[in-house]
Amino acid sequence: MHVTAGVVGATGALTGGFAAPSVVVAGLHAIGFGTGGIGAGTIAAGTMSSAAIANGGGVVAGGVIATAQSIGATGTLAYMAVPALVPFGGAILAGGACAGAVYGGWKLAQLLMTK
Repeated sequence: MHVTAGVVGATGALTGGFAAPSVVVAGLHAIGFGTGGIGAGTIAAGTMSSAAIANGGGVVAGGVIATAQSIGATGTLAYMAVPALVPFGGAILAGGACAGAVYGGWKLAQLLMTK
């Protein structure tokens, strides 16, 4: 069976595009943006504290910290329903797709070099 670089790259891009949101959610959980709120003593707590101090005592609704907490709490990228944040979601999906395509191409190159 002949596998072309385009097929491998497209498969990698699709896989990366679908996996990227899960990686983002897992990353946010890892730094403290959890389902039960921001964990005490975590990176998330430090960034929230800094943001609150910079904004006179509160976190901006719809800002980066609030959005990260929303994603961490729900475990989904539901923020993509907010029109202003769609470019952010698109960037995540595009980044995942690009990473997947590069990985797919790399795996194809390895396959071809071993033959």
